[in-house]
Amino acid sequence: MTTGAGQEPVIRIIAMPADANAEGDIFGGWLMSLMDMGAGLVAARKAGGRVATVAMDGMQFHLPVKVGDEVSVFGVLERVGRTSMTIAIEAWRRSRYSEERFKVTEARFTFVALDENGRPRPVEQE
Repeated sequence: MTTGAGQEPVIRIIAMPADANAEGDIFGGWLMSLMDMGAGLVAARKAGGRVATVAMDGMQFHLPVKVGDEVSVFGVLERVGRTSMTIAIEAWRRSRYSEERFKVTEARFTFVALDENGRPRPVEQE
């Protein structure tokens, strides 16, 4: 997935000092949690309800994110199974003083749709 000019992010946020190490680089775990939340939003919309993360694979960090950078998370529903969904997620950064964006990382998240008892339930197929 490469973010198109017209694609809207599922999450956009400014990286703050509390999210960084002593050198001003944003923690990878903070970025991973944003990606999980973004993928969860895509999955919940498709499932029409509660979902849970069951897997995440392929994450590799390409560039650091600095304090003050705008972080945008983009997500695309790639696959829908009987009870699960796979969402491709990318995180991009942009300096607050520039329009140029850089891809920071990407991954695939798998979610399962859950019923009111926390058990897997079918996802509506199109």
